[in-house]
Amino acid sequence: MKDYNKTNIPLAKELRKNMTPWERKLWHLFLKDYPVRFQRQKAIGNYIADFYCAKAKLVVELDGGGHYAPPQMEKDTIRTNELESMDLTVVRICNLDIDRNFRGVCEYIDMAVKNLSLSQLR
Repeated sequence: MKDYNKTNIPLAKELRKNMTPWERKLWHLFLKDYPVRFQRQKAIGNYIADFYCAKAKLVVELDGGGHYAPPQMEKDTIRTNELESMDLTVVRICNLDIDRNFRGVCEYIDMAVKNLSLSQLR
């Protein structure tokens, strides 16, 4: 189990109740019933990951338009680096990809889980 900031738990619970439409779609149509367990709005370190698969050590972050503004891009880079320093892999997916290429997004996540799970067996 990864260490986490306990003060983030109430916010994580609130975020689970109020997922964005893109998070809701990915969760209900793919990750919820995925053969390897994913958690949504998982507190890790000082952050709350959109989706987390402990077995693959994979964090999936969904990014809306605000994530492409320079100040937020800087924060996202710091966040990604800190999560990666915890031996996690972070994949960032644009909300537009959820809308326009949902199947491709699902295949990408599936491939990432399989590749990461295999690499950990070596």
